[in-house]
Amino acid sequence: MSESFTPSERTRVVREPQRGVYDRETVYKILDEGLVCHVGFSLEGQPFVIPTLFARVGDAIYFHGSAASRMLRGVSEGANVCVTVTLTDGIVLARSVFNHSMNYRSVVALGKATLVETPQEKLEALRAFTEKILSGRWDDARQPNEKELKATSILRLPLTEASAKVRVGPPEDDAPDYALSVWAGVIPLGVVAGAPIRDERCDLGIPLPAYAANYRR
Repeated sequence: MSESFTPSERTRVVREPQRGVYDRETVYKILDEGLVCHVGFSLEGQPFVIPTLFARVGDAIYFHGSAASRMLRGVSEGANVCVTVTLTDGIVLARSVFNHSMNYRSVVALGKATLVETPQEKLEALRAFTEKILSGRWDDARQPNEKELKATSILRLPLTEASAKVRVGPPEDDAPDYALSVWAGVIPLGVVAGAPIRDERCDLGIPLPAYAANYRR
């Protein structure tokens, strides 16, 4: 498979084209860091955008939900989807309000999602969801039983049409504005995990797992 996505008319970055990125390594790194994706689809002429957990396994995205959900019913029947993931890395403060911005990394993936049918692939996808959130948790907690598997639908979106858009760096002001007496710069943003909070019904004799105590993003 090619190391880069071939930009299509639908995925080519038009506004600020210099920020468009099409290599798989960059796209996959953004997908692997993101925790939530937004799935866009149309059902009976009404557009919907639904946030959901997801995981990348190889060259595909898996996302899931209740077997009774409107999104999964519509998508599993063959609806085209647009999946987006955005990471915000900083607030960019320019000298003019117009040139304020964000440093960010985002991915747009398009295609047709298909319903995962085999129990083995379902389990592999659920394991990927769990391990992406917290590596080591899958083998520590009770795994899904048959009833839970039946109540969960999982869809696979092959990563064949996708692109990333990335902004990094300082403000970009108009030349005359650099003389203004206005503070300019970047406020970095990131996800910071707090200290784990034990469930009130969790036996005090059960030690805090290392993967929870040392969790970092």
